Amino acid sequence: MSQPVSRRQFLKISASLLAAAGFGGGLLGQGGLMAAELPNAGGVRSIPTFCDICFWKCGAIASVRDGKLWKLEGNPLDPLCRGRLCPRGTGGVGAHIDPDRLTRPLLRAKVRGEEQWNAVSWDDALGFVAGKMEKIKAEHGPEAMALFSHGIGGTFLKQLMKAYGTPNLAAPSFAQCRGPRDVGFRLTCCLVLIGSHLGENMHNSQVQEFATAIAAGCTVICADPRMSTAASKAKWWLPVRPGTDTALVLAWMQVIVSEQLYDVDYVTRYGHGFAQFAAAIAGCTPEWAWVETGIKPEVIRETAREMARHRPATLVHPGRHTNWYGNDAQRSRAIALLNALLGSWGRKGGFYVPASMELPDYPHPPYPKPARAKVDNPGKRYPFAHETITTGIREATITGTPYPVKGWMVYATNLMHALPNEAETIRAIQNLDLLAVCDVIPSETAGWADVVLPECTYLERHDDLNPELFREPFIGLRQPVVPAPHEQKPNWWIARELGHRLGLKDHFAWNDIEEYLGTRLQKGGYDFAALKRDGIIRGAAQPIYFADGAPAEFPTPSGKIEFWSQQLADHGFDPVPKYEAPEPNPPGSFRVLYGRAPMHSFSRTQTNPLLHELMPENAVWVNAIEARRLGLKSGDRVRLRNQDGVLSDPVPVKATERIRPDCVYLVHGFGHTAKGLKRAYRKGASDAQLLTRYKTDPLMGGTALNMNFVTLEAI
Repeated sequence: MSQPVSRRQFLKISASLLAAAGFGGGLLGQGGLMAAELPNAGGVRSIPTFCDICFWKCGAIASVRDGKLWKLEGNPLDPLCRGRLCPRGTGGVGAHIDPDRLTRPLLRAKVRGEEQWNAVSWDDALGFVAGKMEKIKAEHGPEAMALFSHGIGGTFLKQLMKAYGTPNLAAPSFAQCRGPRDVGFRLTCCLVLIGSHLGENMHNSQVQEFATAIAAGCTVICADPRMSTAASKAKWWLPVRPGTDTALVLAWMQVIVSEQLYDVDYVTRYGHGFAQFAAAIAGCTPEWAWVETGIKPEVIRETAREMARHRPATLVHPGRHTNWYGNDAQRSRAIALLNALLGSWGRKGGFYVPASMELPDYPHPPYPKPARAKVDNPGKRYPFAHETITTGIREATITGTPYPVKGWMVYATNLMHALPNEAETIRAIQNLDLLAVCDVIPSETAGWADVVLPECTYLERHDDLNPELFREPFIGLRQPVVPAPHEQKPNWWIARELGHRLGLKDHFAWNDIEEYLGTRLQKGGYDFAALKRDGIIRGAAQPIYFADGAPAEFPTPSGKIEFWSQQLADHGFDPVPKYEAPEPNPPGSFRVLYGRAPMHSFSRTQTNPLLHELMPENAVWVNAIEARRLGLKSGDRVRLRNQDGVLSDPVPVKATERIRPDCVYLVHGFGHTAKGLKRAYRKGASDAQLLTRYKTDPLMGGTALNMNFVTLEAI
């Protein structure tokens, strides 16, 4: 399995899930099929690029027939996707032909939120943005601008904002998704999944390797309140009570330590504070955990022993979306320590040190040093937040503390669906002098904007180069395969034009994107023509395991895996993870859980005509016994009302035994209310609208979202 992470921050999940069983390694040698060799008869051209439907960035081959985009397939030279795309990737054609996409720059005609616009020229739109940014800078300082972005396409806008002088650059992927995992792992064959929905979130290479492992008889243990697709393939499905995952992990570790099933040599060599750790978890017995989790002691013991039998080729997956209950960094840290007990870090079948290729930056002047620190985390109240906290910027925009934020630039992220408590986001927007949104589709956030800048889809533009962190080092190229159908522009052009208007021309000294890309590649000693032809430049093999020479480095004060953490103790936190019981369900209610579907990414693909056809709306999963008690059956339509009175749009019921009776489940990204999203408008229920309450992780500021409860109202 693989997760993209920093070499210096923490180790990466090994793509060779069970190396001893022969999994992993590329499917192609260095002499695979080149893009130029693909069939080109009958007016068909084949152009390599990489996908942007999700953040995995899989290499793709686009086929253009008689000048029109025809199909998308995986690039066989790409080590990440191995020549295969997921349903989302192959459905990328729909992003190009989507009739709901933005076509021209728009200026707000009336009050914010009414979605009434005047179409304007690019010159007028960019002049409006630049004028507002100059005014904000003059009156409040450059730090009063903030950028929210998602994906590699935001690179040039980040460059613009740094040159402008603001440090307030954030992505929801940290505080609303992966942040607790990143922090927990920095603080610190058998596959164990804890609420990780492989096969539904469709992280391509992971899903391929998961399928390979299942076919080879890999033992899978899945702890999840819902029988997900992954859980349906497991030897053990543990329907854990929501919010008690940490108790389960602590009990697993107690069994492994008390029965001396851990890797003693590994822990002795690479561990720190093991004796204190062992003493701290001694009382976390399976009997204690049974009361909390609902999982019987004998099942906890047997699954712990199963993990130990396969070590070090046992991988306890850290997950991607890890903001659940408010203690998520400590839960992620517990998972990291369980992996350490099994000797998985830096060893085949477990976690590896990712490889990458060096790629020089394009030369530009130094960025100005901001006069004020980032606005999101005053006084470092979340001491282990190593990235900017989106909700911290939102809070500062509402309160003006520690200083006012008066302008937001939002790129390729729908904050209304990404951040909890939509009402707080709207309050923040109403305090702004400028909200500029750059996107492909007219999202809910765009509906509140002062100016909307229509971007090309990824199939119509270049983006920055992608020197991927992975098992095999490579550089990927995104390049246009068809022209934009209307007046959409690429993000690099938008950022460069704004830079010139703001007097920042020296930071955008290149004339066009190919000059920028070519200069970086030339300085790195790479062949731009070959990259255009193949879409991929592969690098020399690098050691990725300790035994092969990869550095055994851990980003902790001791330089070791800290079973007992002095830095946490110094900040007043538990040096060993502790279990915190979740808030109980109010009588008659269900806890709202949410996740992904293999044909949709976030809230951005519901208007894609090809992907919409596969899943036009979501359904609410309800335990079959609870459904009968409520007089409901599959296909009946209900509304969900949360504890604060928020009422969802109608959604069909899926009555099933595959979910616990104390929770319900929705696929994220539906229930759109933006009028421009005609295909997706009011289709299904929005989990985002129901997530009005959240709890903030005290270590890193992430927002826990599984804190909301609903009742069901039949229609």
